[in-house]
Amino acid sequence: MHAQIVLFDGFDPLDVIAPYEVLYAGGTASDGAVTVELVSAEGPREVISGTGGLTLRATGAVDLERADLLLVPGASGRVGEPGEVPDEEADSREPERDELSAVLLARTLTTELPALLGRAMDDPGITVATVCGGSLVLAMAGLLEGRHATTHHLGLDLLDATGAHMVRARVVDDGDLITGAGVTSGLDLGLYVLEREVGPRIAHAVEELFAHERRGTVWRAQGPTPAAL
Repeated sequence: MHAQIVLFDGFDPLDVIAPYEVLYAGGTASDGAVTVELVSAEGPREVISGTGGLTLRATGAVDLERADLLLVPGASGRVGEPGEVPDEEADSREPERDELSAVLLARTLTTELPALLGRAMDDPGITVATVCGGSLVLAMAGLLEGRHATTHHLGLDLLDATGAHMVRARVVDDGDLITGAGVTSGLDLGLYVLEREVGPRIAHAVEELFAHERRGTVWRAQGPTPAAL
């Protein structure tokens, strides 16, 4: 399984680093059955996060011919006050200090990323995964209508308003779409991907190495509908 984690200007570093380390360790534990790289829609470049100017390097471009898993992180910015209206934004790609997370996420819609994600969602050979606000990038691009997904708890209402079936769970498995909730859910999502794609023994070895125990039950649209509790 080759995983590509997509960087965009204003990304949240932990949304990227947590699943990257998990998948990289999974590759080591599985003798190379898993590989992972950082990419961007534009190709190799330095990409500035939304956290204090921290920068990571995309070593390649999104390549749907190579990717088995395409993972989209959320953005790192201010939540904002209720009813706060963003200022008019400049055309610069570089995120400014104290920008709203919603602005950083919406700016991805002006790049090539939505078209690439649309093609990935249409490809049965590619699983698309998101962490935190990454699912909102898909939702705002009109790609999650009718799909089960989750996001950071502060974005659940927005996710629901886009036509997605919002689920209050830490990780949601909707077949070729796997979404994680808040920022640290990237660890749990990465471990679940290893369990699903490579096997529970590999996932357990990485979980033990990182001294991290996954929380909650991965939600799937399987089994009987629960009665009211």
